[in-house]
Amino acid sequence: MHPAIESIRGGLIVSCQAPEDTPLGQPQVLAALAEAAVRGGAVSIRANLPQNIRAVRTLVSVPVIGIFKHPLPDYPVYITPTSDHARSVVEAGADIVAIDATARERPEPLPQLIRRIREELRVPVMADISTLEEGISAAEMGADLLATTMSGYTPYTEHRRAMGADIALVAELAGRIAVPVVCEGRIASPQDARRALEAGAWAVVVGTAITAIDQVTARFVQEMRAR
Repeated sequence: MHPAIESIRGGLIVSCQAPEDTPLGQPQVLAALAEAAVRGGAVSIRANLPQNIRAVRTLVSVPVIGIFKHPLPDYPVYITPTSDHARSVVEAGADIVAIDATARERPEPLPQLIRRIREELRVPVMADISTLEEGISAAEMGADLLATTMSGYTPYTEHRRAMGADIALVAELAGRIAVPVVCEGRIASPQDARRALEAGAWAVVVGTAITAIDQVTARFVQEMRAR
């Protein structure tokens, strides 16, 4: 097993992402959030775009899971859609590359993308999936990690979004596949994170609940105004 994967076992991965047109969406700000998360005990950081990964890499020594969100006009897949995007992420300092591994149209065949990242870039692949079947398929193609990131965000899993963190999918994947499973998506509390680990998650990713200051603030304000 790759050392970066072994090092995150049982730990919290903090996703430090924000739209570029917001106060948080600047490389130096995201890097500061990442450093603060590591000081709090995070074992890894998930970051988007080469410039942000590069900034994060200068401040933390834990593994960085890199993605490159790039919407394409003819395809629904936009999380690290091609090997060129993956290369940019690795060159910026990512230790692991996460990709959309759902069963949707894409610009580069999924088996080829996984192979090129592992063999040419020589880093592990985290496959972001939305169903058990996609997880099984990605594992068979050579993915080193599976993440439930896309559950609720594909047309055929939208109904799952309302249920919160998809702990059931984590349990299904962990019970069927030897590849480590990472729980990501709608983890709203420390209790959710603990439930994910108890269901068999190798690690847990939390983003909005920790780093999205604007969204967290808005929820407080909304509740207070509802009185």
